[in-house]
Amino acid sequence: MEGFVKCSANFEPLTPLSFLERAANVFRDTTSVIYGEKLKYNWEQTHNRCVKLASALVHLGISHGDVVATLAPNVPAMQELHFAVPMAGAVLCTLNTRHDSAMLSILLMHSEAKVIFVDQKLLEIAQGALALLADKKQNLPLLVVICQTDESPAVENLNPRDHDYESLLGSGDSNFAIRWPRTEFDPISINYTSGTTSQPKGVVYSHRGAYLNTIATFLLHEMSLFPVYLWTVPMFHCNGWCMVWGLAALGGTNVCLRNVSPKGIFENISLHKVTHMAGAPTVLNKIVNLPPCDLKPLPHKVKIMTGGSPPLPQVIAKMEELGFGVNHLYGLTETYGPGTYCLWKPEWDSLPPDEKFILKARQGVQHLCLKEVDIRDSTTMEKVPADGKTIGEIMFRGNTVMSGYLNDTKATEEAFKGGWFHSGDLAVKHPDGYIEVKDRLKDIIISGGENISTVEVERVLYSHPAVVEAAVVTRPDNHWGQTPCAFVKLKEGWSVDDKEIINFCRDNLPHYMAPRTVIFEDIPKTSTGKIQKFILREKANALGSLF
Repeated sequence: MEGFVKCSANFEPLTPLSFLERAANVFRDTTSVIYGEKLKYNWEQTHNRCVKLASALVHLGISHGDVVATLAPNVPAMQELHFAVPMAGAVLCTLNTRHDSAMLSILLMHSEAKVIFVDQKLLEIAQGALALLADKKQNLPLLVVICQTDESPAVENLNPRDHDYESLLGSGDSNFAIRWPRTEFDPISINYTSGTTSQPKGVVYSHRGAYLNTIATFLLHEMSLFPVYLWTVPMFHCNGWCMVWGLAALGGTNVCLRNVSPKGIFENISLHKVTHMAGAPTVLNKIVNLPPCDLKPLPHKVKIMTGGSPPLPQVIAKMEELGFGVNHLYGLTETYGPGTYCLWKPEWDSLPPDEKFILKARQGVQHLCLKEVDIRDSTTMEKVPADGKTIGEIMFRGNTVMSGYLNDTKATEEAFKGGWFHSGDLAVKHPDGYIEVKDRLKDIIISGGENISTVEVERVLYSHPAVVEAAVVTRPDNHWGQTPCAFVKLKEGWSVDDKEIINFCRDNLPHYMAPRTVIFEDIPKTSTGKIQKFILREKANALGSLF
């Protein structure tokens, strides 16, 4: 066949930036952002603000491929930066707001960020990180302070080299020509893993992958036009599971919520007629564990996506009793967040409630834009039987798998060994093709939606002068999903209690990574000296929830 050509008339690189361009025309008067009692924008205003901010970034010297970092909660600036940074041709790097200064400095140095946007309430942590970089004679990123706190106070005593967010945005040009990606495989963002080893990895997303996963996510969330989305999942995590871009595609409304609380959730649902939200099982646990007097009937059904540690079936049941429609998904940072979801089958409607909620807690099937998800033997790459019993590793392939790890070719090659992305998670496949996670190869702990590296916690434990051996495993928790449980053997002649060990870890780690349980005993090992963590996991699991 002849006559085929590839040209500007029939090809444009896929990018979620196109969603905002369209929103400014199609949904120009529709509310785009709500924050607090006073701040509200429509899509035409949001587009204009993003263009001006992109222009201002270029004026600061940002070039194609430069990295721009953020350290901020779910405030309107975070929504704008997801568009403005790539509009300037740069790569967005959203950093976890729970990091301490030490970890923040490591990630800024690794990403080589040229600018960092910092929420005013996190300024002290960021300044601590910059001080550490200065001590190491590293180049310092420019600092831009975001003052979108609930009170919105003015920024005072800024260094002459630093900038105020609104002032910087105001200096931009509304007629700035957007820097579209040169190819759809250009990087759009970097998302650092929480660290399944002691060193987090920078996961690179492409414009193409972000575009496709955005579409897949709002489809599996069963969104139609004009959704009202309450931001309870952090925008810094997998770019808000790609929904920051998705709401522009649908003319949706971003209801920004700085602090997540059950009271705030119920108030915003009623006030803004929220239709959709998302979050780790911790968010669901907070809601279902409210005192009965504080549980108000929902004025309408709200669909909620949950992912992270597998949600308890009884929590799903309670949420649906309250009027929420729960959709369970599974994925990793390396799969742009959602990769699979528990697609509900009509024939399951007639099952007894207990059976229904057990099914709903499964990780399910791949979404529309992912080519394939399978359970395979990690070594032979052979498929495991779909019998619901044989355990293998979850593997992915398709357009919504990461481009690779930033500046880490060896780790990228290892992750893509055999032509599949190796998740490191263990699961079974049921006869109907639905997968169910059973364990984690790397002993990762997911607490409140955050990944905790047992290696990093053990490293700190070993640095305590009284500790001779240490091992960390997960303990079930009714509120956080999982928490770290430390097994410790003390040096002969030493005597310390669990509070001292926990406080020591809190002094040397972000608090969420510190163990909540410490057990003093000999640690079981194989004949070759390898710690038998499966024995420790059984002991920790038998303890049940801490509270």
